[in-house]
Amino acid sequence: MKTLFVFLLFLNSGFCLNAPNQIFNTSLTLTVRDDLGNTVPEATVLLFEKKEDYTKEQNSVEKGTTDEKGVVRFKKLKPIPYFILARKGDKDNAGGGEETKLEKGKFNKATVVIQ
Repeated sequence: MKTLFVFLLFLNSGFCLNAPNQIFNTSLTLTVRDDLGNTVPEATVLLFEKKEDYTKEQNSVEKGTTDEKGVVRFKKLKPIPYFILARKGDKDNAGGGEETKLEKGKFNKATVVIQ
């Protein structure tokens, strides 16, 4: 009888039936492509919170480099809009004002084209 009472107490407390969904960090997986649609390895990618910082290319909040498949991943981001600047050599997306809005607790994805 005591075991049944403990089990019912456990169920009623919500540990099994009403457990909250697992919470994930907000992240962004970004693919950089050229104007022909090819992925761009070793491109530098900067994230900015403010358009003014993006325009002046200062105060980036994150920096990364694309892998051999043209992909870079940013983890543990704030769920806010970011301005993205991608560059390799003389090709970039400057002036395009690339902005992506991240959903909280999601694995967000975006693609940027550099020319």
